Amino acid sequence: MIILLIEDETELAKSIEEFIEKGNYRVDTANNYSDASEKIILRTYDCALVDLMLPDGSGLDLVKKLKKIQPKCGIIIITAKNTLDDKLTGLDLGADDYLTKPFHLAELNARLKSVIRRRNFDGSSEIILNEIVIDTEKREVILHNHLLELTRREFDILLFFASNKERVLTKESIVEHVWGDDANTFDNFDFVYTHIKNLRKKLIDHGAKDYIYSVYGIGYKLSLS
Repeated sequence: MIILLIEDETELAKSIEEFIEKGNYRVDTANNYSDASEKIILRTYDCALVDLMLPDGSGLDLVKKLKKIQPKCGIIIITAKNTLDDKLTGLDLGADDYLTKPFHLAELNARLKSVIRRRNFDGSSEIILNEIVIDTEKREVILHNHLLELTRREFDILLFFASNKERVLTKESIVEHVWGDDANTFDNFDFVYTHIKNLRKKLIDHGAKDYIYSVYGIGYKLSLS
């Protein structure tokens, strides 16, 4: 899961980033409107935490942009402005939730998980792919009542496929979603093949059907049909 954090208060942004990364989320941080706008265009996010008061623009405009470019992205507004008008405007634009500063990081984390569940998994923490059961809260995969041991990257790749069933995913999109900002450090994305090969082998060796297919020249697709 990759989260976009848009917050101009450096110390607060650092605290939020460190806290939610403990929950195995990838976090991209933008400290201003222009940086956030660029990231929204370049990368797909599961949820965005948007501060309304930015030094070079309005967070509400970023909410509009997110809804237009990434309609499946969850949005939580975080702001020091505790006015009914701002709250209603943000929710009317499509935001999923609203937090007023100061807030407890544990509460933010709980709301983040709730929004992602509603957006991606119909409110459930479990994703069922026939005989494969993915627990997004525990970060576990159960196959025929046995716990499957996956690396962090393998789990994140499987979860990304599960969130995009029947869609062809390019190697670039997989790396950007699973590795986040680290994607920029790679010369090529050929290593994705090895991760997916290992993931498929573990699933098949433990009794699952082979649901992940290579799409020649493009990428990969998870199909249950």
